[in-house]
Amino acid sequence: MKKLINEPEDFVKESLAGMAIAHSDLIKVNYEPTFVYRTNAPIPGKVAIISGGGSGHEPMHAGFVGKGMLDAACPGEVFTSPTPDQMLAAAQQVDGGAGILYIVKNYSGDVMNFEMATELAQSEGIRVLSILIDDDVAVKDSLYTQGRRGVGTTVLAEKICGAAAEQGYDLPQIADLCRRVNLNGRSMGIALTSCTVPAKGTPTFTLGDREMEIGIGIHGEPGRQRINLKSADEIAEILTQTIINDVGYSRVVRQWDENRGEWTDVELIDPPLQTGDRLLAFVNSMGGTPISELYLIYRKLAKICEKQGMLITRNLIGPYITSLEMQGCSITLLKLDDELIRLWDAPVHTPSLRWGI
Repeated sequence: MKKLINEPEDFVKESLAGMAIAHSDLIKVNYEPTFVYRTNAPIPGKVAIISGGGSGHEPMHAGFVGKGMLDAACPGEVFTSPTPDQMLAAAQQVDGGAGILYIVKNYSGDVMNFEMATELAQSEGIRVLSILIDDDVAVKDSLYTQGRRGVGTTVLAEKICGAAAEQGYDLPQIADLCRRVNLNGRSMGIALTSCTVPAKGTPTFTLGDREMEIGIGIHGEPGRQRINLKSADEIAEILTQTIINDVGYSRVVRQWDENRGEWTDVELIDPPLQTGDRLLAFVNSMGGTPISELYLIYRKLAKICEKQGMLITRNLIGPYITSLEMQGCSITLLKLDDELIRLWDAPVHTPSLRWGI
């Protein structure tokens, strides 16, 4: 293992400390329990947006704390869910009286702990709603989930919902918006290499020199199949066509009913992508793939969408939801409307995403 680290057990804490020093105008870090929050939090009358998950996916989530995005992020250890006490403490820190929205990736540990944190916060009189992101079209179930995994659409939801909160949307409006982003977003990724968790010191899995994994998860979970290495155009074709051809995924999810004060089961179905749709195209590096290679993927993606009669009106290209140093990429397509475009374009100022300042 070759990494720029000191002691493996100090990796997350020291990384957060460096981020706090580098971006002291934007964020602060609380260490017991650990969470990252905006320097100007709480903001009275504003809905606070909180997300979190295991470390190792940076810049998600801590790098997206700031104006127009997250109010707080709860990082666990590498590839390990944060704990309910982290989420509760973050909610207490950033609650401005208008409520909290938790944005949760669909991994069993994250789901369970955010549900516990929601109930703890509500018992203290903090109004909290929680929305699940489950956008990975690669597999229906995985080692860490019931249902699809939450991946690239998480970044887009955090940006769009963060903008809505800055513009004064109330909590139910933002929860509905987040749910709509999730239903209209689809993702899929591939891996060319494994990654190495610092505390373990050996690769998470093994790929041959001429092998690649289609549909990999962001923790190195197996995908759909292991195949011989393909060209950039072939990889883009596989990912894009799989996303476009994904039709009508249905799932039953637990949602908190504020009026009844209990969790209820709700069926949600993704609307299909179709000719005439406006899209946000997100080409993401898994951590070890340079942006020059991502542009090869985007080049082919744009051609496929044009041929399908779909218009890419916004894009995001770069390493935004990673898996340490894994080589590979993912594609996320989000169907847009006028409101989503306006919120995507709204100013954002975080350590890792910023425009319109």
